[in-house]
Amino acid sequence: MAAETEKELQQLKKRFGELADRAVRQNLFTFTGFLSLAEQDMLWQAVKEAGAFVSLEGGIAHAERRMARFGNPEDFGYEEPFPICCLLIEPVQEKFADAFTHRDFLGAIMNLGIDRSTVGDILLDQKKAYVFCQETMADWLMENLAQVRHTNVRCHRVESAGALPERKLMPKEEQVASLRCDGIVASVWNLSRSQSQTLFSQKKVFVNGRQQESGSALLKPGDVVSVRGMGKFIFREEKHTTRKGRLVVGIELFV
Repeated sequence: MAAETEKELQQLKKRFGELADRAVRQNLFTFTGFLSLAEQDMLWQAVKEAGAFVSLEGGIAHAERRMARFGNPEDFGYEEPFPICCLLIEPVQEKFADAFTHRDFLGAIMNLGIDRSTVGDILLDQKKAYVFCQETMADWLMENLAQVRHTNVRCHRVESAGALPERKLMPKEEQVASLRCDGIVASVWNLSRSQSQTLFSQKKVFVNGRQQESGSALLKPGDVVSVRGMGKFIFREEKHTTRKGRLVVGIELFV
């Protein structure tokens, strides 16, 4: 279900409508695969037009790639969990293993020939990785993923959320002219205002999974801002004003 081009996104939007309609007609939950930020933005457009009830889950707080579920538990009278599984990928002999990157693990998984939508976020933990995937793919991945780069690896299910590594957040303070999204993005990554505005025009900025084509939107506490190719942060609060009238705001940057 992965989509990137405008044509693919429009086809995906149609698919969202079909899933929403099926959920209502058959009184059952329907699910997508893991959606990218651009796909999540298209999801919200489809939901707004169809008036459907949808929820998102990625397996961990602030996940970037998330699965959508159509259907309201209150209307259906029952609950159905998201079919998400977490796998731990670790070297067979850790002391001889390479230092891996996110791309190494993703590349090894994609080289198996599976669709990108079957895999969610990948969390690195030294030489290991925690990978969120569709439940239907878990056993297959455990059987077939045997190597990352030149290192032999093994996979097994993670049964407890307590086993997952904590997401690393770096608290920072930024001085900005206002709470406008483009100004805060510029400050976080040391960009000029024009460079920041270019990111918005290139459709690379998302707030809470929704694309922001205009940088004039004001951020609210708890908003999660993702910039493709640069990173992600949580806007926390407006702290105080400097003597020169600049706002000091607090953020937490994902590292």
